[in-house]
Amino acid sequence: MIIYVDVDDTLVRSFGSKQIAISAAQDYGRRLHRAGARLYCWSSGGAEYARAYAEKAGLSDCFLGFLPKPQVLLDDVLVENWELQQLHPNQCRSQQGDDLLHRIQATEEQADRRG
Repeated sequence: MIIYVDVDDTLVRSFGSKQIAISAAQDYGRRLHRAGARLYCWSSGGAEYARAYAEKAGLSDCFLGFLPKPQVLLDDVLVENWELQQLHPNQCRSQQGDDLLHRIQATEEQADRRG
């Protein structure tokens, strides 16, 4: 499972020049990584900003890459037709978040059985 994780107001909240970690989302990102999800960190602030924050938060080893958020998407399939699930950072401790973790773990177990 491939998951894109945002920085601002997802992993961290900014109040003026002060940044406060959103610990539930950061912990959830670590759990997703341990469960076998392939994570990418992205931000409208750019790839280097995403990398810098992930390093500062001790999360950089969880991500396969760092990307800027796209401004245009060129695809033949409309986004509303994608098999896409969006989680808000507040859902990281919810049943919906746990369901996603279980799906990732089940997929990983199936892959292990296939060898």
